[in-house]
Amino acid sequence: MRFQRLLQMRRLATSASASATLMRAPKQTTHHSTMGTSLSVRTMAGSGAAIPELTKITDNVQRGNYATLNDADVAHFEKLLGTNHVLTEDLEGYNICFLKRIRGNSKLVLKPGNTEEVAAIMRYCNERKLAVVPQGGNTGLVGGSVPICDEIVLSLQRLNKVLSVDEVTGIAIVESGCILENFDQRARDAGLTVPLDLGAKASCHIGGNVSTNAGGVRVVRYGNLHGSVLGVEAVLANGQVLDLMSNFKKDNTGYHMKHLFIGSEGTLGVITKLSMLCPHSSKAVNVAFIGLNSFDDVLKTFVSAKRNLGEILSSCELIDERALNTALQQFKFLNAPISGFPFYMLIETSGSNGDHDEEKINQFIGDGMERGEIQDGTVTGDPGKVQEIWKIREMVPLGLIEKSFCFKYDISLPLRDFYGIVDVMRERCGSLATVVCGYGHLGDSNLHLNVSCDEFNDEIYKRVEPFVYEYTSKLKGSISAEHGIGFLKKDYLHYSKNSVAIDWMRDMKKLLDPNGILNPYKVLN
Repeated sequence: MRFQRLLQMRRLATSASASATLMRAPKQTTHHSTMGTSLSVRTMAGSGAAIPELTKITDNVQRGNYATLNDADVAHFEKLLGTNHVLTEDLEGYNICFLKRIRGNSKLVLKPGNTEEVAAIMRYCNERKLAVVPQGGNTGLVGGSVPICDEIVLSLQRLNKVLSVDEVTGIAIVESGCILENFDQRARDAGLTVPLDLGAKASCHIGGNVSTNAGGVRVVRYGNLHGSVLGVEAVLANGQVLDLMSNFKKDNTGYHMKHLFIGSEGTLGVITKLSMLCPHSSKAVNVAFIGLNSFDDVLKTFVSAKRNLGEILSSCELIDERALNTALQQFKFLNAPISGFPFYMLIETSGSNGDHDEEKINQFIGDGMERGEIQDGTVTGDPGKVQEIWKIREMVPLGLIEKSFCFKYDISLPLRDFYGIVDVMRERCGSLATVVCGYGHLGDSNLHLNVSCDEFNDEIYKRVEPFVYEYTSKLKGSISAEHGIGFLKKDYLHYSKNSVAIDWMRDMKKLLDPNGILNPYKVLN
């Protein structure tokens, strides 16, 4: 069924057949990723880019004072894990980051199957001073999950079980290597939903999500992972297991140390297990895709959504015209329901009463059209149509890297200044860039700024960095809203954190990892 245009729907709103133009979803729609089972492999193949040079060479990285792996070390790990879980060949997928900007030279990948094996690995590596990089699905965008030199890769792929889901309390306990989509499906089977949704959900691991404090498209509804994660189990650099698990929202027994590991990107410890509060699934889901003429209209529409959709608003995304058009050009299977506008918003509602939600979203959009803020659009509650619209949003970031090099920036900015940097960068880069565009999570002030060019070159690099971070800092924004710092942003951390805060971070790192073996060269200089 073709999408029903909102202009037509508004005229039909008083007719007896109006309710038939919007098909309500009988249950919460599952948003399946179209990216395949391996984001890193897909990007490497799809972009057509050559394998990057070793980052140690290109970035002149001075290797830390770590021991060098030898045959005796490999033999020790084979005895501990079994030969099938100790890899020494075909390690390219573990050494190269998702964007193909970072390439390490690890000679060993270890795949433990439980917390005890992780602890034994870390204990041995700490005694030997062997550097280790924890790795989940390797879908990160700042080079935080791959080696920089020759660190051992500690893959959490085998810690992939959902241990329990309690439909009464809504609390799930899951191992860190569980793929987000698998976790979410298990939760849905119990009538719950994981409060985190990402385009990379078919490949990313929940432990990696927590380690980077990943945001996604549901923060406006559920908040970030510091609130959703009730507890963690983490293995420290010396092999000690720190049990911070909890099954309660209220637990004021001393310092909340779990927060040290949420967002620390594997530099303070290796998360092996976690407990998460999962809300109950919504019975009715509606998605609107609307076109607007100006960013001022975008802001007015967002304010209206917060006021008039209130408790059922579950996502509010912005896509500009260049971002959308690039995705449509690269992926011919995508079909945009409307076109020809400078800005688009994807607004989702989730609730328990379909008739009530349908009425509210129609009223909200109709009022916006009458005020001239919303120009055109479509709305649907049909699960298939909902998924089609979300697919457009999910494919936008991939469209920008499909056949070109892309400088990607994940920043938080005050809403009134949210889009201004895109116009500034367009003028600053000029003809050096093929596309300068912005999209992101308008609902929580998180812009994804993208500057694409045919291939990496120093001239455009000097136009964008450190200017993007300086601009963001002047507005009191964050240089990393949800992707983390990793390797690519470590030199720019001071734009968001003052020297006192950074010194305390270093002290915390020295306390928990005195030999500095956990994910070196990341986050802190």
